[in-house]
Amino acid sequence: MFKGKSVLVVIPARSGSKSIKNKNILKINRKPLINYSIEYAKKSKIVDNIIVSTDSKKYLNLIRKYKLTIPFLRKKLLSGHNTPDYPVIKDALIRCEKHFNKIFDIIIILRPTSPFRERNLIEKSIKLLINNKFCTSVRAMQKTDKHPYRHWKILKKTKFVKSVIGNISEPYNLPRQKLPVCYFQTGDIETIKRNTILSGSVSGSKVLPLIIKNLFLDIDELEDLKKIKYF
Repeated sequence: MFKGKSVLVVIPARSGSKSIKNKNILKINRKPLINYSIEYAKKSKIVDNIIVSTDSKKYLNLIRKYKLTIPFLRKKLLSGHNTPDYPVIKDALIRCEKHFNKIFDIIIILRPTSPFRERNLIEKSIKLLINNKFCTSVRAMQKTDKHPYRHWKILKKTKFVKSVIGNISEPYNLPRQKLPVCYFQTGDIETIKRNTILSGSVSGSKVLPLIIKNLFLDIDELEDLKKIKYF
């Protein structure tokens, strides 16, 4: 609870993964990835409840020692590799409010694939969220080292390439000094107002950035796993 606002942490961890099998429970330093996010959430004194949204009983058995109340298994319909975040988070919110018989004002997403987070991101993001009445969510971001103005896409029909930026003439030819500062969303944390989710979005239209200073390490492919083990 923070200034009268109840806080729910959702850790999304489905069992299927195309890139790396059982990615969410891979071990780094002999500890499953999912454990890092649970332990991070448990360190915060303002979190009311922590749940893991998973379709796997095996995953729940692995985290039994944390004595979390996990009131449901995620439905198969919400566990496919093409399932977007929104229905998963909305499902978790609605089912948790029914089970715990309380309203959660703030929902936080901690992804297992971002195990090494800076300190106090939960507290910092919530302060940003509630101190701006227009803010719909807060998302961790970091200044990008690969500018989108230099990105291209291959056209299916002609096989020629085209800039991904459509409203600027030849953005790829702009000098570096004229490029706007751009930020890439990391997977460290997303903090969302309840009304944003109930209105049909997991982010909303008024997103505030929480700038991450440390090296961002996210695991999606085998190469990422090698890199994170090295660091």
